[in-house]
Amino acid sequence: MSDDAALDAYSSAVIRVAEATLPSVAAVEVRSRRGAGAGSASVISDEGLLLTSAHVVDGAASVSATFADGTAVAADILGSDPLSDLAVLRARGETPPALPLGDAAGLRVGQLVVALGNPRGLAGSVSAGIVSALGRSLPTRSGRVIDEVIQTDAALNPGSSGGVLADSAGRIVGVNTAVAGVGLGLAVPINATTREIIDALARSGRFRRAWLGIAGAQVTLPADVAARAGATSGMQVADVVAGSPAARAGARRGDIVLSLDGSAVRSSTQLQRAMVEAAIGRRMELTLWRSGALVDIVVEPEELTPAS
Repeated sequence: MSDDAALDAYSSAVIRVAEATLPSVAAVEVRSRRGAGAGSASVISDEGLLLTSAHVVDGAASVSATFADGTAVAADILGSDPLSDLAVLRARGETPPALPLGDAAGLRVGQLVVALGNPRGLAGSVSAGIVSALGRSLPTRSGRVIDEVIQTDAALNPGSSGGVLADSAGRIVGVNTAVAGVGLGLAVPINATTREIIDALARSGRFRRAWLGIAGAQVTLPADVAARAGATSGMQVADVVAGSPAARAGARRGDIVLSLDGSAVRSSTQLQRAMVEAAIGRRMELTLWRSGALVDIVVEPEELTPAS
């Protein structure tokens, strides 16, 4: 394939995505006691649901969305989840067709992605690039961390937040959330976990999580310890929050978490994924390696709140 032909193929892909996606991407204007703000959102259902970033609508007294054809509608915040930086709005009027949600689990580094949104108030903007990295972590304003974040070199600027990161088929694979530097943008992935969050926000206005109150990092166990523990790695506890479910159950700093209710735990990300709504208030067995021996303690996760 010649360079000209390759460029034509690349351009054709971006044009195809832009033409199919831009009509359903809105410029969002927010008014609050702090003043005015802007961001982006996309239509994700034929009932007028819009997907955006939680920080775009934080503290909003009113929200409006303007589409590429000039149609402007007011929107209500159905639910906002600062821990994932996702929010769902409902438009008070007709909206363009919904965009399909993709699955970021299928992305590969080097894959073409297209960012669409409202950077610096320039509605209907399109930039293209590649997936630069996968599995990044992004601290949120709440002090928690979003896992599995997509890194891209598609140009993002203030106002891009809440906009679409699309694959070459025009499916939403991420929600643009942060500008980390020149040529470095980050997006919250669309995957099984975030789909659950989006559904819960649309249905009940909130997404409930469980909480144990321990944090740590993955460690590899020495061969002799691994043989006795029945695992090659685990999560070494770096901190136990005073008064937390884990503290009350007897977890200690330096413990190595091996499993929760029989499921292996190798990292804080794995433990966090187990902290779903169904785990709230349920007694669970946490298996630890402590001072050369296996120790089982019973923990009862609580609901995660902003004060947790």
